[in-house]
Amino acid sequence: MTNAKIPHAQVPSVALITGASRGLGAALAEALAPTHHIVAVARTIGGLEELDDRIKAKGGEATLAPMDVTDAGAMQHLCRSVFDRWGSVALWAHTAIHAAPLAPAPMINDKDWSKSIEGNLNTTHRLITYVAPLLGQSGTALFFDDPLPGSKFSAAYGASKAAQISLARAWFEETKRTGPRVMIHTPAPMPTALRARFYPGEDRGKLADPHAEAAAILATL
Repeated sequence: MTNAKIPHAQVPSVALITGASRGLGAALAEALAPTHHIVAVARTIGGLEELDDRIKAKGGEATLAPMDVTDAGAMQHLCRSVFDRWGSVALWAHTAIHAAPLAPAPMINDKDWSKSIEGNLNTTHRLITYVAPLLGQSGTALFFDDPLPGSKFSAAYGASKAAQISLARAWFEETKRTGPRVMIHTPAPMPTALRARFYPGEDRGKLADPHAEAAAILATL
């Protein structure tokens, strides 16, 4: 990514999607592509490339960032590059999540617990500090709640996810008058890879289409 800034009149609205390679993140990226330049972040290179093809087919453009959101140095470099290139971000949607293996609460091992806290809470905290200056007062940050926390065998995921949303709610309260706008949505259950890990025998045909959920979420903007 070049460090040269685009002249002001040519600067597009930029949407940063963390966790963009599949599921709701990919659906949001596709829905935003006609009006925004998409900065798509995910570890899955193949998924990002497929997303890029779909965005181009709609006449949109994307910058692919195949990196792990838990890598603080990589995310710092990305956010600095976004600033140098475009100066700001109009929207940030944080859909990246870590789902630890299902286990009874007394049997969660330290590694799975630590990865859950790092991936879902600590990483979100760092990203807020990195992305907030890009959002300024007029940008929008989107977070996604999940009714799953508290259900059996989901303690590692549930505790870290609930803490993530608590962090987002605090930021929402802090910025109501000053911006950026912080929004928290609870999408309908979708046939994502994460949900399949928790409900492997579920009839996925009865779940909501991620593209329909993305459209409903963006309609609130």
